Amino acid sequence: MGNRGMEELIPLVNRLQDAFSAIGQTCDLDLPQIAVVGGQSAGKSSVLENFVGRDFLPRGSGIVTRRPLVLQLISSASEHAEFLHSKGKKFTDFDDVRREIKAETDRVTGTNKGISSIPINLRICSPNVLNLTLIDLPGITKVPVGDQPPDIEYQIRDMIMQFICRDNCLILAVTPANMDLANSDALKLAKDVDPQGHRTIGVITKLDLMDKGTDVRDVLENRLLPLRRGYVGVVNRSQKDIEGKKDINAALAAERRFFKSHPAYRHMADCMGTLYLQRLLNQQLTNHIRDTLPALRSRLQGQLLSLDKEAEEYKCLNPDDPSRKTKALMQLIQHFGLDFEKRIEGSGDQVDTVELSGGAKINRIFHERFPFELVKMEFDEKELRREISYAIKNIHGIRTGLFTPDMAFEAIVKKQIVKLKGPCLKCVDMVIQELINTVHQCTSKLESFPKLREETERIVTTHIRERESQAKDQVLLSLEIQLSYINTNHEDFIGFANAQQKTNQTSKKPSAGNQVSHSVIRKGWLTINNISLIKGGAKEYWFMLTAESLSWFKDDEEKEKKYMLPLDNLKVRDIEKGFMSSKHVFAIFNTEQRNVYKDYRHLELACDTQDEVDSWKASLLRAGVYPEKTTHEDLNDDRIFSMDPQLERQVETIRNLVDSYMSIVYKSIRDLMPKTIMHLVINNVEEFIHSELLAQLYSSGDQYSLMDESPEQALRREEVLRTHTALKEALNIITDISTSTISTPLPPPVDNSWLHSGSLQRRYLSPPLSVQDVFIITPPHPVVSPPGYSVPKKHPAPPAPSLPICLEAPAPPDSNSIDTTNTISRPKRVPPSVPR
Repeated sequence: MGNRGMEELIPLVNRLQDAFSAIGQTCDLDLPQIAVVGGQSAGKSSVLENFVGRDFLPRGSGIVTRRPLVLQLISSASEHAEFLHSKGKKFTDFDDVRREIKAETDRVTGTNKGISSIPINLRICSPNVLNLTLIDLPGITKVPVGDQPPDIEYQIRDMIMQFICRDNCLILAVTPANMDLANSDALKLAKDVDPQGHRTIGVITKLDLMDKGTDVRDVLENRLLPLRRGYVGVVNRSQKDIEGKKDINAALAAERRFFKSHPAYRHMADCMGTLYLQRLLNQQLTNHIRDTLPALRSRLQGQLLSLDKEAEEYKCLNPDDPSRKTKALMQLIQHFGLDFEKRIEGSGDQVDTVELSGGAKINRIFHERFPFELVKMEFDEKELRREISYAIKNIHGIRTGLFTPDMAFEAIVKKQIVKLKGPCLKCVDMVIQELINTVHQCTSKLESFPKLREETERIVTTHIRERESQAKDQVLLSLEIQLSYINTNHEDFIGFANAQQKTNQTSKKPSAGNQVSHSVIRKGWLTINNISLIKGGAKEYWFMLTAESLSWFKDDEEKEKKYMLPLDNLKVRDIEKGFMSSKHVFAIFNTEQRNVYKDYRHLELACDTQDEVDSWKASLLRAGVYPEKTTHEDLNDDRIFSMDPQLERQVETIRNLVDSYMSIVYKSIRDLMPKTIMHLVINNVEEFIHSELLAQLYSSGDQYSLMDESPEQALRREEVLRTHTALKEALNIITDISTSTISTPLPPPVDNSWLHSGSLQRRYLSPPLSVQDVFIITPPHPVVSPPGYSVPKKHPAPPAPSLPICLEAPAPPDSNSIDTTNTISRPKRVPPSVPR
């Protein structure tokens, strides 16, 4: 069977099975095994017991084997059995082994004859066995008996198929001799999963129970239903022998005598029996394991590589070592601080490609959301003029004013500055919330230590809230400073004279955002939502926004322009999300009640998220397209604006002054807010995490309790380390074995086309043979000769069989003593390269 390395292959796989079974898994490695398949009472259990030389399997009526039994046979100087579920406990009494198998089966399946695919692992060491790994599967049954479930047949078939459908599983198809081979369930199942016969070995049992005058010689000679690996016949103990406690060694001797003395089988007696089957299976399994080792090694290396990094992290942590805990705590907090800084400053090791977060979202709050909130509260034109007129009249009192009063200007400006408190405080709130979210994301790496994560989040969040209060105080102080002194000498302020010159001029109101002339402000995909189904329905286009127009194209190549909409007199309106719609919608309309697009008074534009809607609104704001204002009063009441020409000129003058001064305030606030928040909150929190967080963690209580693992994490750590160790051990086992060995190749495919050419049952010769080995047969039978031997053309030689057979022929007599009777000597089958 090759060198010593080959003989080590089967124990190698047994060690692999033990390594992975100990961690409760197989690592999806499809380890090479031999599955024993057959019907109930086909003799499977007897074959296995003959291999071991002991009675150790449960017996009885109906279905006895209800869980797969993974049986590892190991050649050893001592004899004992050991179960994986009770590792370390050795059984020397095989009656105890039988009872343990039954008890373990009942523990999982109960006593109602149900079945389970969870295997029982049993190792038997004995000097009387060869190295084999077999799986004893439940016997195939047709009709449920007693309290068996109605679908017991399908349950058993499904379980068997789970094992034999694997490419690395050899199939031992056990069929009784007193059963029609064409009706064998075992062979049928094997044929379904192994149509080429690469993995199937046939076993014929109960040869001694056949009717007198009948035999299965054609089957054993692989001529009736040929298998690529052929058939082996065995004779098991009868039920009477079992009940009479007949010794298995005596039964094996009786089996040997049976084959030697039976006229139909004696020519192949050396290729029959339990001992020969044991050697054959050992060789077949060894060859099979040798062939699968390269792929097995590759899969092991892939799984080991995927666990290397995680296992290395766990190895650095010893939960019971205080010094390791302290070091791990410092490393975790240091990594937390670096992660937080990267998420705020950018260039993080884990870039989010789904949504904005951390510093990017804060930047968007500063430069898109905050300006948009400023515009949302911006004064309405009619309401502002009404307030100015009331202020002028109230300042003049009972007298009629001749000049425009400065106090009216200050009163209106201060009122507008006070309105800025809402957007400014909301900006602080949004930044604070994003910081808290960022802290939560960064502490996700501390989930292995729930107490540490909880305490870290508590300390940092508390500090953020403290800084929030200071930031809001500073923002309110900045607004109070703006209110304390109205600087009419500012270089950007238009002054009283210029305001009067603009009184009779019509100008477009400047925006709170940065005005952009002809450059592109934004590009992106939007869906036009309000096109009727008759005209094609909602459709997505590529939009381009500039300071003067909104254009859309067929696609982002911008070759085919669909429409260009000027921005004059346009405003934005919010639209509620539809009940069945997943889109978020806003609309653009013309304040002069003109059609915006074709015959549509407004254009509904849809985005996937509300953030996209807000971003587009902010971009439109930069282009001078403002949100629609709604009031609860009738601003069209002409009585409010029934002013004399002088009052109207004063209102227009103050309105221009307010517009100019508020532009200065807006610019100042938009510049000051990000700086205030960055200085008082963000930079301070980063410094706190790097310099004070660790000290506060130590002062908060027992730092060792902070490093207590969660139960889930402890299980995960143990599982990863066990699996990693098992994988390394498995790779070491495989590496230690040389696979450059010589073994018997797989027999060629069976060609049975010649079986139908004549009625003669021909005997086959194994090439090459000498002249003395050729049989002389009297006419009318043709002479059968081996390939390579010269015969007359009218007597062609038949093809070689799938298994070679050696012939026992006497020494060549002289020509005068040749027996011309119509007889043929019995051929003896010799397995290829089977060790004796």
